[in-house]
Amino acid sequence: MKTVDLILRLVAAIILLQTLYFKFLGAEESVFIFSKLGVEPWGRYASGIVELAAAILLLIPKTAWKGAILALCAMSGALLSHVFVLGIQVQGDGGLLFALGIAVFVSSAVSLFIHRQEISFPGTNA
Repeated sequence: MKTVDLILRLVAAIILLQTLYFKFLGAEESVFIFSKLGVEPWGRYASGIVELAAAILLLIPKTAWKGAILALCAMSGALLSHVFVLGIQVQGDGGLLFALGIAVFVSSAVSLFIHRQEISFPGTNA
C-alpha cells in the first residue's frame, strides 16, 4: 500500500509542478484560461501558489493528507471551470488539461483515503 500511495502522490505532485512553469511565466494558454475566467493575472498566480504548496505537501509523507486536500480543492475549481466555463477542450488541446486535472483529483482522493487515519481536526489531540 505504501508503494501505491507513493506513486499516487508522485503522479499528482509531478503534474502540479509541471504546470507551474506555464502559470508563472504567463504561457499563452494559461493567460487565455484565466482571462476567460476573469481572474488574469492574479488568479493564475494564486492558483500556481496553491498548486505549488499542494505538491510540496504531497511529497512529504507526514503532510501528504494536507497536500491531498489542497490538491482536491484546487482541482475541483479547475474541473468545474472546465465543465461550466472553458469546455473540456481548451485551444484544441484535445482535453489534455482536463484529463490531467482528473488524474490529480483521483490520485489525491485515493491518497487522502490511504492517509485518512492521520487527519487531525481542530480541538482533537491527534
